[in-house]
Amino acid sequence: MLELAQWPVADRRGIIGVLTDIDDTLTTEGAVTGDVLEALAQLRGAGIHVIPITGRPVGWSEPFALQWPVDAIVAENGAVALRPHLHQLRKIYQQDEALRERNFARMQQVAARIVDTVPGASLSRDSDGRETDIAIDHSEFTTLPQACIDQVVKLMQDEGMNATVSSIHINGWYGDHNKLAGARWIVRELFGRELDDEIDRWVYVGDSTNDVLMFEHFPHSIGVANIRRFESQLTHPPRYVTPSERGAGFAEVARAILAAGSAST
Repeated sequence: MLELAQWPVADRRGIIGVLTDIDDTLTTEGAVTGDVLEALAQLRGAGIHVIPITGRPVGWSEPFALQWPVDAIVAENGAVALRPHLHQLRKIYQQDEALRERNFARMQQVAARIVDTVPGASLSRDSDGRETDIAIDHSEFTTLPQACIDQVVKLMQDEGMNATVSSIHINGWYGDHNKLAGARWIVRELFGRELDDEIDRWVYVGDSTNDVLMFEHFPHSIGVANIRRFESQLTHPPRYVTPSERGAGFAEVARAILAAGSAST
């Protein structure tokens, strides 16, 4: 991983959009601080698109999609998006309603098995807002040892689910979506364009192992400094790393883009 200061000015100047994780990337100790809100506003003012893509539930994401200066929030690892418009939200999905209902019933059975089988395992406190996935808390309000995290992942996979580990939760779901598929989908929905055709003009910012697919795909991939917690587990680390952790690191990314005089669109 290169230091953020090594990101060439010419590359930064061409950026038109920022895709970012939320927990421990935009947030610090669970809160979005003033410097991050200012960074988001400045990016918008410069014509830079900002789209958070998170494993958090759609219900949890709703107030932030209205309050933050962002184009949309993609929640539940790419399954559902919130598009703010005239102080209201439009919710759009990658799966149809019938499939979501079938998957939801199956996932509740898997969740119950995990809680009954893995010592100390519990559903995340934001589970009531989830529609297309389940989440087991490992570091937000409880602490699971790595062996138990691995056991949860295996149980999800044995049930045919996708499973990823964020900085706070273990997420599991049915379907082909993930953060990358969600990014491609929302760019198409919002702008009628193909993300892969302009991938060198977008940045991805993240902090944990569930960002690996994005780190691998984006030429301008950046980890906030707390990514080093997971460094030994990253099959594809980000290209750059910020000096500061969490929200302060995201603000550094925004300043680096703005200082280069990025193009608007």
